[in-house]
Amino acid sequence: MSTVTTTQDGTAPAQRGEPLLRLRNVVKYFPITRGILIQRHVGDVHAVDGVDLDIYPGETLGLVGETGCGKSTLARVVMRLQDATSGSIEFEGRDITVLRGEELRKIRREMQMVFQDPYASLNPRKTIGSIIAEPFKLHGTVPKGGVRSEVQQLMELVGLNPEHFNRYPHEFSGGQRQRIGVARALALRPKLIVCDEPVSALDVSIQAQILNLLGDLQSEFNLTYLFIAHDLSVVKHVSDRVAVMYLGKIVEMAEGDTMYAHPKHPYTGALLSAVPIADPHRARLKQRIILEGDVPSPIDPPPGCRFHPRCPQTKRLAFDQGRATEYVPICAEEEPLLTRQEQGQIAACHFPLEERTLPAVPEP
Repeated sequence: MSTVTTTQDGTAPAQRGEPLLRLRNVVKYFPITRGILIQRHVGDVHAVDGVDLDIYPGETLGLVGETGCGKSTLARVVMRLQDATSGSIEFEGRDITVLRGEELRKIRREMQMVFQDPYASLNPRKTIGSIIAEPFKLHGTVPKGGVRSEVQQLMELVGLNPEHFNRYPHEFSGGQRQRIGVARALALRPKLIVCDEPVSALDVSIQAQILNLLGDLQSEFNLTYLFIAHDLSVVKHVSDRVAVMYLGKIVEMAEGDTMYAHPKHPYTGALLSAVPIADPHRARLKQRIILEGDVPSPIDPPPGCRFHPRCPQTKRLAFDQGRATEYVPICAEEEPLLTRQEQGQIAACHFPLEERTLPAVPEP
């Protein structure tokens, strides 16, 4: 997609000016209650726990992490589909964190979302013509007599046959349904589109088509993407910058090529080591990092660095120092801050990985 140059701290494209979307210390907790008649608050699920992000006009920011780390929750908080527990969300310099009613409706014209499941995100009782036309009707941006023409233009733009205006979602394949979702998101010509794993439910051959479509639309309409995915090769292909999330927090951020060649956080290194490489000669050069244990519960995150119970880096350092514990005390006691590293990225780690080069991640 587009090419963006980041500053030395890995957080801001140098020539882009003010960010389109700015998140500051965004927190989203889901309360846990007990009782039937009288419910008592007994805890919280720390889904998103203090996230700072800047997304600049025309760029694609990839967000990666394993299942349950809070990526989709963050996407829904950004879109105001769920309210943040605390923190601020600014869009074009305006705080939208607590907007309601008509003010929120106006902002929604500029921010749209492509959902993960192309089967569940479309109403099976409506034709695709009425599904794509819904934004026009809700926001009144197109006269009633011109809606059908606009919808058919959108269908053609995303690679669908305009003659299928009156068909229902079940009559289309998964890739075609995702194109319908893209057309619906594009209807109001938004500035920001949040893509929540838009290709994870599709066949590999169809994934490439949808990714190419998103890239073409970005070039044509100067779109900005927050692209969430599990597949690291897909993220590398589409993203200008990549942010890695673990247990509700951003642990590393950098330009895609920099992060994939020189990961600094041990969690990022473990993720990259799991990417399969088709070339057996390159695959033999790659050291596989096996993470032990399970992801800690977001109800009770571990103190200090949240990754330290599974971190192979701190276990190795503890062994080298002859410690009886399997971790270095500072990792279990003091939470690391996002700090600038050698290659320009930022990472939250007391003992970042040493300089090394990994085999290139294959393109999708």
